Amino acid sequence: MSSLYMLFGTLIALGVLVTFHEFGHFWVARRCGVKVLRFSVGFGTPLLRWYDRHGTEFVIAALPLGGYVKMLDSREGEVAEHEQALSFNHKPVGQRMAIVAAGPIANFLLAIAFFWLIGLVGTQQVRPLIGTVLPDSMAEQAGLQAGDEIVAVDGVATPGWDAVNLQLVARLGESGTLLMTVLPDGSSVAQQRQLSLLDWQKGEDQPAPLRSLGLVPWMPELLPVLGELDSQAAAAAAGLQSGDRVLAFDGQPVTSWEMLVELIRQRPEQSVELLIERAGATQSVSLRLGSREVDGRQQGYLGAGVTIPPMPDDKLRTVRLNPLEAVPQAVAQTWRMTVLTLDSLRKMLVGELSAKNLSGPITIAKVAGASAESGLTDFLRFLAYLSISLGVLNLLPVPVLDGGHLVFHFIEWVRGKPLSERLQIIGFQIGMGLVLGVMLLALYNDLTRW
Repeated sequence: MSSLYMLFGTLIALGVLVTFHEFGHFWVARRCGVKVLRFSVGFGTPLLRWYDRHGTEFVIAALPLGGYVKMLDSREGEVAEHEQALSFNHKPVGQRMAIVAAGPIANFLLAIAFFWLIGLVGTQQVRPLIGTVLPDSMAEQAGLQAGDEIVAVDGVATPGWDAVNLQLVARLGESGTLLMTVLPDGSSVAQQRQLSLLDWQKGEDQPAPLRSLGLVPWMPELLPVLGELDSQAAAAAAGLQSGDRVLAFDGQPVTSWEMLVELIRQRPEQSVELLIERAGATQSVSLRLGSREVDGRQQGYLGAGVTIPPMPDDKLRTVRLNPLEAVPQAVAQTWRMTVLTLDSLRKMLVGELSAKNLSGPITIAKVAGASAESGLTDFLRFLAYLSISLGVLNLLPVPVLDGGHLVFHFIEWVRGKPLSERLQIIGFQIGMGLVLGVMLLALYNDLTRW
């Protein structure tokens, strides 16, 4: 089922986002009087095609990895004299800039629509309650305590842990003061706590914002009940099943998941005996633990996740907005994510964030599947984030991207004439090299994570 969710989630995400992006180009081109020859969703062999009354060919192609709008352009082929005025390159530079910018703008508008829908449908969020403050941590030094609820970070309201994490991610690699507003346990008066950052998590391959501050979210007690199993690891090979509760490890009673994990880590490549409870009956299971390297040393590996117990109602918060309230909220959220995306790219360029945080198609597919499996609001949120990323990346001033075309058109507007064809070709070659390089890096990061 997870594989099906991943497949259909990815196809839906790419289909919706690419179609809307290209529709932005198409819609504005039509309004500017440009003849559109083809509107294609996907590349390669056409699976479906039809024509409208304007003669535009609409195509759904075999490879759903993008799309394009092909417009009449005398630079790309012969154009009849009576259709010269309908070609893209004969339109005023302002109209051409509007047509090029319309694709990314459509992605931002689509993200606003998704966030608006999320506000209407409503979300159930886990209240950001601190479960543990680690000793000698930044959080402890700032006076944060277990039981505090984080209500804002740097002045931005945080109704759930997702909002807290987004605000923290925005500060990665930075120095300065991180301001947290909290409600102490049992209090109705908010208090402010200041945490001092110094090159915080700069260059980390896998930043862990909460943990590095010394904060552990409140969670229900994790019992030693097995969840999802790694089909290639020791647990599955020994016949253990999801839902099994571990009662003892080599004769030692096990009372919590944390205790079980610690016992397993201490026994890499060793044979152990587990006493488990399954469907009300107990039985012993003998197995040999695997191992994996963590921070330069070998640790035992069972190959089983934990079963997460349901969250108590008093630790949840439902956020739902009316149609008018949802509009400014959606616009603000789109703006924040746009700024965060641009800032993250800047930090990667200057080394404040590791380039290993760049994700490619495999990660996108996995997140698409997980969000689709999680529910409608999570999938809509993923689509909104991905749509913003698509809009931002396409506006980067790199030839072959929409942003690069805008740069060329802007230069033409300033000079009163376009750059020479030779300079544009050189620019496109450089741009293609940059885009391919980034794509290969993202794919390499995906494969190393996998």
